[in-house]
Amino acid sequence: MRTVTGYRASTTTSGLEPFRFERRELRDDDVAVQVTFCGVCHTDLHAVRNSAPDRDSSPVVPGHEFVGTVTAVGGAVTAFEVGDGVAVGNIVDSCGDCDMCGVGQENFCRNYPTLTYGGTDRRDGSTTLGAYSTEYVVRDRFVYHRPSLLDPAAVAPLMCAGITVWEPLRSNSVGPGMSVGVVGAGGLGHMAVKLANALGAEVTVFTTSTGKAEDASRLGAHRVVISTDSASMAEMTGKLDLIIDCVPVEHDPAPYLRCLALDGTLCVVGHLGPMTVDTVDLLIGRKSLSSAGSGGRRHTQDLLDFCGEYNITADVEVLPSRQVNEALERLSRNDVRYRFVLDMADTAEFSRG
Repeated sequence: MRTVTGYRASTTTSGLEPFRFERRELRDDDVAVQVTFCGVCHTDLHAVRNSAPDRDSSPVVPGHEFVGTVTAVGGAVTAFEVGDGVAVGNIVDSCGDCDMCGVGQENFCRNYPTLTYGGTDRRDGSTTLGAYSTEYVVRDRFVYHRPSLLDPAAVAPLMCAGITVWEPLRSNSVGPGMSVGVVGAGGLGHMAVKLANALGAEVTVFTTSTGKAEDASRLGAHRVVISTDSASMAEMTGKLDLIIDCVPVEHDPAPYLRCLALDGTLCVVGHLGPMTVDTVDLLIGRKSLSSAGSGGRRHTQDLLDFCGEYNITADVEVLPSRQVNEALERLSRNDVRYRFVLDMADTAEFSRG
């Protein structure tokens, strides 16, 4: 077994604490990755604050969007070598046999993908522990080549926020001549703006804050609409081919459906819960309502390659890993623009202490 150091949930109120634990020895198709930077996601916050009080049987070690360096490979691994810069997202295995896996959509695996933490290992049944740690051992099929010229810390959030908005952009064939709307310019939304702009689309950002107009323009938006202004919203009627809705709380989709052109699509990636839709808002213009989450292997490497070509990364604030609880507390207040990333170097230092 490989002893590593990371952070686990200690109680539902006190956040994370240092924790030593064991990673498995490498299987033939495994890659060991020294974790250098790991993004902080709202999913992590939810997991820490809602974890079970008994940590001994299945401790919660968060972290599912990370980059690092390959330190060892299994005997059957051919796509990676020691020293390679890589990235890993929130899926570390899938059944490989269902129709979804067959077309490279492992994120929709019919037998449920194995998540980077809180998942169930498909071979030994153990609970997966995340990348708030010095090392992660992962099946080679779910390791991705990282663009070498990009800031590695700013690449980490591409593996969650980036891929979540990339799949609907790709599946809707976004390109020059198309008009794309983005609702909410936070962790997900700021990546949607950057990527849609780089694909050649005209980008409109919907926000409730007038103060975000300048920043939205910096990110690549061509137009900013204050969604609480009924006159401004009325002007957008029938203007957009695709809207990516990144708002993480329940809200009315009707105002955005009305902004769609004929055969337009509203893709909801922020709030993954019940939603009430008036079918007339879909009927007029033959519009569609869809959703997406994470990404399969095909689109994930495609995203990284595209970002490497167009020099696209997330806007990040990097903190040493020892400040992980500060990052989570600030994230709970939305006090970040636009993504926290932990520098895991000091984790290795206290693991030697």
